[in-house]
Amino acid sequence: MRNPKVASTFIFLLCVVSSCLQAEVIPTSVRAKTSISSVEEELKQELSEKGLKYGAPIFIRIFKNPGILEVWIESDNNLYSKFKSYDICTFSGDLGPKLREGDLQSPEGFYFVSASRLNPWSQYHLSFNLGYPNQYDRHHGRSGSALMIHGDCVSIGCFAMTNPFINEIYALTASAIESGQRIVRVHSFPFPLEDEILSQYKDNQWHSFWLNLKEGYDYFNKYRRPPNVEVVEGLYTFNES
Repeated sequence: MRNPKVASTFIFLLCVVSSCLQAEVIPTSVRAKTSISSVEEELKQELSEKGLKYGAPIFIRIFKNPGILEVWIESDNNLYSKFKSYDICTFSGDLGPKLREGDLQSPEGFYFVSASRLNPWSQYHLSFNLGYPNQYDRHHGRSGSALMIHGDCVSIGCFAMTNPFINEIYALTASAIESGQRIVRVHSFPFPLEDEILSQYKDNQWHSFWLNLKEGYDYFNKYRRPPNVEVVEGLYTFNES
């Protein structure tokens, strides 16, 4: 007689595997397919000219000032090379982190996009969720939801791009995840956290917060790979990913 415990364990493991496989499915829509196909061939050509590949792992870095979103692509030497800088069409709020639902503030910190956070049905053309609040935000009692990078150039706490730009950014993100990248890291900063720039904000209420962000900023600049980010005693910590 078959052991019921073995059978139930097998069924449980089968469900776990099935759930994991389902979680990796890339959500899509007619709009997303059309938008991606409109930019895919040109992206492949531009990447090839820089020695990069479509579908390779990517990393996104945002600077509120001067309003730039950077896309970096992993190259054959496992280091990341900057592919493009896109002008952010608009974001809401000021320099500084998002604190609570409804404050219309765009977030700052370390976030990531997974397959389940892609939204090809967005009312703002295409979008993906940054995963705010993250562990750090929750530790500090911050609240908010549906903080996105999206199209349509309108923002109530998100980073809004033009539709042509989000088509490219979304295509690169979706192709990287579809090719096996589990998460696409997104680092959002108030400005480039160089010493000479940061010193101009030494009296700002968020100066110590930005110093903590600078550790992650410096890590990427040094190693050309985004760090693994954890939260220990209310501070971001960084190590090899």
